[in-house]
Amino acid sequence: MRSDQSIGIHSDDAHRYDDIINLGHPTSTNHPHMPIQDRAAQFAPFAALTGHDAAIRETARLTDRKVELDPERKAVLDEKLQMVHEEIERRPRISVTYFQPDEKKSGGAYVTITGIAKKIDVHEQAIVMTDGLKISIAGIMELDSELFHSFEAEIE
Repeated sequence: MRSDQSIGIHSDDAHRYDDIINLGHPTSTNHPHMPIQDRAAQFAPFAALTGHDAAIRETARLTDRKVELDPERKAVLDEKLQMVHEEIERRPRISVTYFQPDEKKSGGAYVTITGIAKKIDVHEQAIVMTDGLKISIAGIMELDSELFHSFEAEIE
């Protein structure tokens, strides 16, 4: 018995496609040729839940609650703001820790920035920095500057 017969191939089967094996690729006369990029797209994985992973990540993302300051802490911050206001022409360098509300869900995050104060906008109740950032005074948790070192020594 021959080896090709042992695996079920008969001599007729081995040459069954000889008449078409060297023919060219068929092309349709009715449909235009599809670009390679579009052909590749048909084999891309199907994502039935588009955006689901992003929604899960957003739900899992944690936010902080805004802390309410006690009256003593508010009084100290008011004094510091007054000192910044008095020195605003000299463009004092300050560090501000403030609450930044989250745009997508309740809560937010505490952010600390350091920069140069440009003005205190009494109408909008905000500190305006030289880079244009406006920080709501109501959201400030901590304010630091070299201006306050003598003031803080008096408090302690």
